[in-house]
Amino acid sequence: MFDHAYGSYMKYAYPADELMPLSCRGRVRGQEPNRGDIDDSLGKFSLTLIDTLDTLVVLNKLDEFEDAVRKAVSDVRLDNDVVVSVFETNIRVLGGLLGAHVMADLLRQRGERMQWYRDELLHMAKELGHRLLPAFNTTSGLPYPKVNLRYGVLNPLSRTGTESDTCTACAGTMILEFAALSRLSGETVFEANARKALDVLWERRQRGSDLVGTVINIHNEEWVRRDSGVGAGIDSYYEYLMKAYILLGDNVFLDRFNIHYSAIMKYISQPPLLLNVHMHNPTVSVRSWMDSLLAFFPGLQVLRGDLKPAIETHEMLYQVTKQHKFLPEAFTTEFRVHWGQHLLRPEFAESTYYLYKATGDPYYLRVGQSIVEKLNAYARVPCGFAAVQDVRTGTHEDRMDSFFLAEMFKYLYLLFSEKSELPIDIDDYIFTTEAHLLPVSLSTTKPPCQVNNTTVPVSQEEDLFTHSCPSMETLFPNNPSFAKTIRDSYKYLTGVGRAFHPLPVRCVQSQAVYRVKLVAEVNQTPEEEEVAPHVVQLISPPFLGRTVLTAGPAKFGMDLTKQDIVKASPYTACGPIDNAAQLNGHIALALRGDCMFAAKARRLQEAGAIGIIFIDHREGSNSVETPLFQMVGDGDSTEDLSLPLVFLFSREGAMLTAALEEHHNVDVLLLPKERQLGHVQKLPSLNCNADFKTRRRQDISALLFHLI
Repeated sequence: MFDHAYGSYMKYAYPADELMPLSCRGRVRGQEPNRGDIDDSLGKFSLTLIDTLDTLVVLNKLDEFEDAVRKAVSDVRLDNDVVVSVFETNIRVLGGLLGAHVMADLLRQRGERMQWYRDELLHMAKELGHRLLPAFNTTSGLPYPKVNLRYGVLNPLSRTGTESDTCTACAGTMILEFAALSRLSGETVFEANARKALDVLWERRQRGSDLVGTVINIHNEEWVRRDSGVGAGIDSYYEYLMKAYILLGDNVFLDRFNIHYSAIMKYISQPPLLLNVHMHNPTVSVRSWMDSLLAFFPGLQVLRGDLKPAIETHEMLYQVTKQHKFLPEAFTTEFRVHWGQHLLRPEFAESTYYLYKATGDPYYLRVGQSIVEKLNAYARVPCGFAAVQDVRTGTHEDRMDSFFLAEMFKYLYLLFSEKSELPIDIDDYIFTTEAHLLPVSLSTTKPPCQVNNTTVPVSQEEDLFTHSCPSMETLFPNNPSFAKTIRDSYKYLTGVGRAFHPLPVRCVQSQAVYRVKLVAEVNQTPEEEEVAPHVVQLISPPFLGRTVLTAGPAKFGMDLTKQDIVKASPYTACGPIDNAAQLNGHIALALRGDCMFAAKARRLQEAGAIGIIFIDHREGSNSVETPLFQMVGDGDSTEDLSLPLVFLFSREGAMLTAALEEHHNVDVLLLPKERQLGHVQKLPSLNCNADFKTRRRQDISALLFHLI
């Protein structure tokens, strides 16, 4: 696989930055249609070659490595008149040069290879570092997001320098590469600038929640986007705090990470989900979908020694890949596609590798095997591997990003390899966010730079791992049953394989007020509140009460009332309601999925509906095989929802809609199961003429349907 990908790049694309695997040619910036910010990774510096250098060593392709280093030294120029992303250039190119230098130096010291090497890659790294430094010329110390490799930022010829915002990860993912460059070159300016940027982000955290936002103004240090999570825009900021401690041995980074981590586990982590919240009001979830970049987080949790939530989230991600073949770029809390693109991202493979090394559970080898099989089945093309434009259709996109070679193959190879088979001792290195290798010995063999100028309060809640870099072999010896017992609770999370199971609701305390946070249902536990089943009973001919459909209630809303039923448009009620006039004063019929129950309810209530019947979108789900659950809110207050709601599984919903289509006049009762006809006196009924016309209740105390 690697030979096919790397060989295709070298044959069809080099010296271009990236391979276009469908066109079988290289992507040269300025010669292809502009893709916007995506192209800011391309600097006309043979990006894929540099990003792949240390992968060649890990895969024991030492002849190819030596040849590639010679090409990089002789062919690559770093002074091109091109505007590039500071973040991407740092992690891919600077990190690639440093990782390759460390490997080349190691091989030279062994005396068998690279005897001609005279630190050329380190000199190139130092040159690139100086070309990135002008980005830090701000009053705050936060770097500009872009820089011109030849003219810097403020030069009239630079064509950049007007940007005012940057993402948290963009500013906070410099310390590993810049500190390593300082330690290896002896020039402290790089590490000093990276530390200062981290200082600013730390000082600008929300003191009440200890969370950071996603986008910050580089001049006035004010947050531009205040949503907080562990995915895109923030991800590697947290990663680099932990790894900077491992690489540099500076306790300030570990202390900061631990404080942030406690906040993440308190507000963002809702196992198995990781949901974005508002940094100033972290009990409120700000969106109902997750992005694929958060797949790195279980691996980071393994580094911290927090194995249980790592296993839980990883299993959720694996179930999503089983449902959609790959991780979509974004997916909803109900595990449906939000953005269908898959760019061959490596984060899921990364976490799979970490979990296997931590647990020794062969289950994760099977996960890795599934990654390999799906890449070969659905991404492999004659000239390499192509990104998937939409996982729902399987259509390809003409791109093979450099990180595919830098990270994906590295983690997969390490997953299936024994340590004795590797040309290096992998435990001597820390992976950057681009999976480049930096030696952990830097903290002891190279002089440190000045420490950060901020102090960190001691966390009030410390545990076994608060001030340690845990050894997985010591803490979690090979114990497959440990991981399996955790995974089993989430095995059929997405409904793939067997029936979906309700998940216990997790509540978060905030100033003595407990608010429901978890919105997806995953697994029922004995401690859960028992859900009282309700029924939809068809009583008009030809059913005469013999057809009884089991239904589930909601934890919000009011008692079910009476009126005609009208199908919502769109059926999912996840966008503007097109038939509000028809819904006004009637009960809405809506399909589950694509957004939260509460979000649907708010839209339909605003459209004038006085009640809602939800039908499950998962084909084949039914009340016989699937335990009932109560629909819950979206983390925000549901006190504004005053309309009644009920939920039918797919099979029961199909029976109801089929009855409506065949018999245009269907009378139904909606009531607690124990009160269905044959058990109690006849209750007032709901008469369904085409629209389920209803009669007024004769006795308000005889509730037809109880929700709370």
